[in-house]
Amino acid sequence: MATVTITLRPWRTDDLPALLAAHRDPAMRRWLSTSLTDEAEARQWLDVQAAGWASRTRFSFAVLTQHVPVGHVVVKATAEVAEVGYWTAPQARGQGIAARAVETVTGWAFYTLNLTRLSLVHAEDNQASCRVAEKCGYVLDERIPPAPPAYAASAHRHVRKR
Repeated sequence: MATVTITLRPWRTDDLPALLAAHRDPAMRRWLSTSLTDEAEARQWLDVQAAGWASRTRFSFAVLTQHVPVGHVVVKATAEVAEVGYWTAPQARGQGIAARAVETVTGWAFYTLNLTRLSLVHAEDNQASCRVAEKCGYVLDERIPPAPPAYAASAHRHVRKR
């Protein structure tokens, strides 16, 4: 199978239709803590991403194939910790797109943001996310117990050091 070329760039307003389409996926709604259900929520989400770049606390990238957003990867950075998060739309799954996007942004974060440690948290029963973390060199660091209402299920924290 040929490798699909990906491009990463900040999210834009014209990505709104693809963003909403991705968030209609039942798997996305199952795994994400935020589910976008309408245009107003999607616009607000895009505003949060732009504000994160401006404040240098949230570096959010649209993952594109053939100029169409099919995923998302983000580095959320505070003074104490930096965390990577990601998702892929149904049409992008199973092609290695998430792993390549996470690996690219991990290298970018270590080099550009001068970070020395990144964590990656996913629901414990999300095996696909666990495989992405492992492929990208993130080592399982701890199991996190549920913390309702924000996190109803157990989670894994993976860590990668520079």
